[in-house]
Amino acid sequence: MLGSAAEERQIEKSLRVKKFRKNGDIKDVLVVALPMLLSMSFDTLMTFVDRLFLSKLGPAEMNASLGAGGMNIVLTTFFTGMISYTTAMVAQRFGAGRKGECASVFMQAVYLSLVCVPFLYLTIPLGHFVFGIQGVAPDQLVHQKTYFNILMFGGIISLVRNAAPCFFSGIGETKVIMKAAFVGMLVNIACNYLLIFGYGPFPKLGVAGAAYGTVIGNAVSTIMLFVVYFGKRNNLHFATRSHLKWNLAQLKELLKRGLPSGVEMFLNMAAFQLMILLFHGLGPVEATAASVMFNWDMVAYVPLMGLEIASTSLVGRYVGAKQAAAATRSTYSGLKVGWAYSLIIGVLLVFLPGVLTDIFRPDVTASAEALAVFESARPMSIFMLRFATIYIFVEVLLVIYCGALRGAGDTVWVMVACAIMNWFNTIALYIAAYHLHVPAHYAWIIVVCVYGTAPLLFWWRWKSGKWRKHVLDKM
Repeated sequence: MLGSAAEERQIEKSLRVKKFRKNGDIKDVLVVALPMLLSMSFDTLMTFVDRLFLSKLGPAEMNASLGAGGMNIVLTTFFTGMISYTTAMVAQRFGAGRKGECASVFMQAVYLSLVCVPFLYLTIPLGHFVFGIQGVAPDQLVHQKTYFNILMFGGIISLVRNAAPCFFSGIGETKVIMKAAFVGMLVNIACNYLLIFGYGPFPKLGVAGAAYGTVIGNAVSTIMLFVVYFGKRNNLHFATRSHLKWNLAQLKELLKRGLPSGVEMFLNMAAFQLMILLFHGLGPVEATAASVMFNWDMVAYVPLMGLEIASTSLVGRYVGAKQAAAATRSTYSGLKVGWAYSLIIGVLLVFLPGVLTDIFRPDVTASAEALAVFESARPMSIFMLRFATIYIFVEVLLVIYCGALRGAGDTVWVMVACAIMNWFNTIALYIAAYHLHVPAHYAWIIVVCVYGTAPLLFWWRWKSGKWRKHVLDKM
């Protein structure tokens, strides 16, 4: 049973958009997006603290965590991207009033995550092969393999953790995700400090300690989400303890709709990781400057992924409810929220790039070589951070339109467009840096300028209204 009629009316009242405002306005977006922005910020801070602590050991350790972490994301992102479409499927059923199916869809995502784990482990040798041909310094390579191996063998946790928030983001209860991410972040930071530097009975593990801290933090936040999911309230309204069986029809739908998202995210992250490897292959100074810039880009970008998830959730909900106008309105509201956020980030990047760079300065106990590399990289890093302001504003357009089109079910088009955009950028960087021998910071300008043309394509797709045919196809 899903609860009495009175209880059903109560939850509908708590989740219903108030009559004095239109569905899809800024307040509607903020209710879903703000907790997701914060939760993704907490996830970002987990990774940022890893690299900040490791930077005190030296540039090689910091650069290794960026390279290994990026490769880990590349190899997991196909699976996580495919499974993340669960958010749209849950939102569509929730919007259509079919709440009994929300829990069933979510459990298919959990089962699919577990099935994917052995396939993820089989990709570990591929990561080692890429590191071998990357051309990084030997000391960085040792740290990079260590960090990568631990994260990959913790893949069962990362895959299930990716699925866990999909139910809550689909029904718009994103505060739960935010709280779990916050606790996971605190656990991660504490474990990082204890295991990287060593304290009391804890050994000094360096790079390995950072990886273990990430795995432990992810495990804690995942457990929290499942405790709430199977709790009394969600069981009452969604029968979460009853919908535990395989559902082949829903699993096929998840694979059909999710595979394009998985392929899209894999191609995107592969292109982005190759971009990082190209910068790292230019030398330790260029690698350090790029690492500092991409670390701050991650701080700015990952919270926007929370806004993308919110856009997918809201558009999916309104598509499920056959409210195309509200879906359009929520997309434009998301753009306004994203630009307000990017304005704050842009001010920091333009006026405080030196301060942001110096946060990653090695500790005075680091080697003279490490300190010299950082000092040489500092001017280049400042230049690249300032120019990244344009990059951040462009990213807002991309995440909002990608999220909206994905929520409407237009996943194949998004996959193709994103893949073309990201690989064109990477190719442009390769030609500029390795054939034309353009300095790294000027090659970064070329990347940003090429990237800046992409939103026009996504804007055209949304304005064309071709995604509206999916409204008629749903349910």
